[in-house]
Amino acid sequence: MSYNKNGANQYKTMGIKTANRGQILIMLYEAAIKHVKKAAECVEKKDVVGKGSHIIKAHDIVNELANSLNFDVGGQIAQDLQRLYNFMVEQLIKANMENSKEPLLAVAKLLETLLDGWKQAVDKFQKENAEALKSGGAEGSKSG
Repeated sequence: MSYNKNGANQYKTMGIKTANRGQILIMLYEAAIKHVKKAAECVEKKDVVGKGSHIIKAHDIVNELANSLNFDVGGQIAQDLQRLYNFMVEQLIKANMENSKEPLLAVAKLLETLLDGWKQAVDKFQKENAEALKSGGAEGSKSG
């Protein structure tokens, strides 16, 4: 079993190392959602240690998302995202201190909404790049 787990970890690590910036962002959102939902399950099961562990992981990911914001490029959108990330951190702390599921559900919903938006943006960006490469490649072959 440890061999399979080790192999899965190596595969996951390779996926992260070869992912582009958009894919990494999506992976971060997916991991944060997973930990927030697991924390909510732990609240229901009265598993204080599990809840704390998952909240810490989600908190770290949200902080990483906030730290990756580029205000020079992102402008108002980056500022709005920073406010949302700060709100999420506050809700994660509240959920941990009050042993409450509702703030976790609010954070999960926000993360899911943002994830959907980022998936659409990354998909659009990749399609536009593929079309640009295709049309650029076609022109290059005509002149040769």
